[in-house]
Amino acid sequence: MTKIKVGIVQQKCSTSKKTNIEMSIEGIHQCASNGAQLVVLPELHVSRYFCQQEAIGNFDLAESLPGPTYNKFAEIAKSLNIVLVTSLFERRSAGLFHNTAVVFDKDGREAGRYRKMHIPDDPGYYEKFYFTPGDLGFKPITTSLGKLGVLICWDQWFPEAARLMAMAGANLLIYPTAIGYDPQDTHTEKSRQHDAWMTSQRAHAIANGVPVISVNRVGFEEDLSHQTKGIDFWGSSFVAGPQGEVLWKADPNEMVNQVVEIDQNQDRSSEKDLAIFKRSAH
Repeated sequence: MTKIKVGIVQQKCSTSKKTNIEMSIEGIHQCASNGAQLVVLPELHVSRYFCQQEAIGNFDLAESLPGPTYNKFAEIAKSLNIVLVTSLFERRSAGLFHNTAVVFDKDGREAGRYRKMHIPDDPGYYEKFYFTPGDLGFKPITTSLGKLGVLICWDQWFPEAARLMAMAGANLLIYPTAIGYDPQDTHTEKSRQHDAWMTSQRAHAIANGVPVISVNRVGFEEDLSHQTKGIDFWGSSFVAGPQGEVLWKADPNEMVNQVVEIDQNQDRSSEKDLAIFKRSAH
């Protein structure tokens, strides 16, 4: 399909898993009612961002896939006839956990999944305590809407991930995300971080000649260990065209359910260079 209507669900998350799931489903329904064919949710949208602390009890948030939450979102995708990108805390086996994006096609069946490869380990983002790096590689997920290059948050900073997805035929690059400010940072530092975040992903679009969809959570989440001052998630979910042009950007402070049309047939200045690169790689 040359034109795709993409639903962006930028949501706040709390300590209530039930409330978070209901909020995700409400956003999905609103996007679908406005014509969305593809809906993308933020990273780890069924829980607060628990990686602010290293706590064994947080492993109880993980589920086997398939599992209850997986099944619920599969049913939603089928009932609304949409392609749905979710982000779940996967319990793969005893002692083995992943930060996993699961994509459901219009019939509710799993089209594929991606396990986060780049795992941060910084104050407030202790993901290596919870997640084993993914083992599925950078392979696009084939859906009824085309091949989706699904990556997750920290992968945004690595051009190789985007490049490998595009080289393998991805029509879109999609990043479920959970990123924000340290409340103690200066305004200047916050601006630098936010600008770098957008610039890196717009560069992925330009370098690979494909649109980029980045969906972030929003709102303040307290560090329950009180080791940091928490995280102000900066929202600002956005869609960039294949020349890096920002087609739409969300409010930095509010929950948003928005539908954005992407025209995959528009002029791509880097398409010729990408084709040459592909030929030379073989």
